[in-house]
Amino acid sequence: MKKNYNYKRRKLFLPEYGRHIHEMVDSLMDIEDRRDRNRQARAVIAVMGNLNPLLRDTADFTHKLWDHLFIMSDFQLDVDSPYPRPARQDLMVSPQPMRYTQSRIPYKHYGKYVGAVIRKLASETDEAAVARTIDNIARYMRTKSFEYNQEHPNNEVIIKDIKNMSEGNISLDEASLNNLRSDYKQHFSARSQKGPQKGQARQQQKDYRKGGQHQQKNYQKNAQYRNSTKQ
Repeated sequence: MKKNYNYKRRKLFLPEYGRHIHEMVDSLMDIEDRRDRNRQARAVIAVMGNLNPLLRDTADFTHKLWDHLFIMSDFQLDVDSPYPRPARQDLMVSPQPMRYTQSRIPYKHYGKYVGAVIRKLASETDEAAVARTIDNIARYMRTKSFEYNQEHPNNEVIIKDIKNMSEGNISLDEASLNNLRSDYKQHFSARSQKGPQKGQARQQQKDYRKGGQHQQKNYQKNAQYRNSTKQ
């Protein structure tokens, strides 16, 4: 018995369709009659569409199926397609390399965009808008610094960082910063979250047990009183 392993077979151009669909496409190129070949090609497209019935009726999906048909035939199938035939050169174009920014972030615990916003505010002429925005940024900086260092930052540090990032163009009053409330959520560790919940659960269990014991004692006293009155 001759064994036929997949690694001995030819490579599939689109493995998501399976080997049987590729063999059907290969059989199309053996048909000499062009009219019969076109008819069989439409039948193969219908079978390919059955693999994704929800997208079968869309126009773009049908165009994609015809493109996949030519790709699986290694662009050698000669049939009448309702769409322009794809070229090998168009599909083999390598993407352009993506350039990543290599700029240095001086205050990583605040993030990259905090410094950009503060530098943008330095050139803003509306003082009221700058004051409102810088208050929100200061609250955000205080929260992010707590998440990064696991301790509440000193207001003098935040004021100094804002002044440095704005190159001295924005100054924040320490008294106004002390009055600001942090509206941002602070992420605590799992241990700190579970501790109070466990303590509350234990206290509730103790209260429940005490209440049950108290009710049982009252029931026993009432039973003794009823027995004594009957006698």
